[in-house]
Amino acid sequence: MNDLVGRYFDAAIAHLERVREEEADTIEAAAALLAEAITEGRRVFTFGAGHSSLPAQDVVYRAGGLVPMNLLNVPGMAGVTMMPAPLSSALERVSGLATATLDLTPATSGDVLFLISLSGRQVMPVELARYARDRGLKVIGVTSLAYPGEVPSGHPSGTYLKDHCDVVLDSKIAVGDGELTHPAAETTFGPVSTIVTSALMQAVVASAVGRLADRAAAGDAPAPPLFRSGNVPGGTEWNAKQMADNADRILYTY
Repeated sequence: MNDLVGRYFDAAIAHLERVREEEADTIEAAAALLAEAITEGRRVFTFGAGHSSLPAQDVVYRAGGLVPMNLLNVPGMAGVTMMPAPLSSALERVSGLATATLDLTPATSGDVLFLISLSGRQVMPVELARYARDRGLKVIGVTSLAYPGEVPSGHPSGTYLKDHCDVVLDSKIAVGDGELTHPAAETTFGPVSTIVTSALMQAVVASAVGRLADRAAAGDAPAPPLFRSGNVPGGTEWNAKQMADNADRILYTY
């Protein structure tokens, strides 16, 4: 195997093993909030700007995922879908966009927001977390705690995403998000943040589903609302019923 390929896989595996061990308690804390929200009929939102939007999308409307998960989509924030792409980075620094975004959703007190930002330092994630908590939402931040110690906040308050969350999941990603080096490359490369952050999100969902399924097995609650693959027989019909049963909690259907 090419040395860089091997080093990349080693770095990704090492990060996954580290968060598995060191974030076990916070994963369970986040899963408890998610399971409680599902049980109480609340809505769940996910948000990430730039490439952080990928893990946010990964748990929404997908096979094996919980039905009442909604992507909080801000046009232009996904980065590579915007032309010119740097505009997405500029939008993340605009004050007031976060509050306007949340105000235009049906989010209410008791709902849950997963807020993903690798650095946790820009205006959008900080303002969105602060405002969401002011409105009574439970905020689960997914970020790297390496940044606050090394990179100044971009928010006027000097705070970071981590300072405005009910639970913080630390991805452990180093500043710069590059695991590899080469003598002729002038910066690091080989990011693993998407892999690790998606794994953290899916781990939280898995634990929450387990909690909900345990209650269902005990006869204390219905089965957890889960999607099936649309590529297996009956999957499309199953999913249509799930979305109809949870229509008041999902925002991606007509």
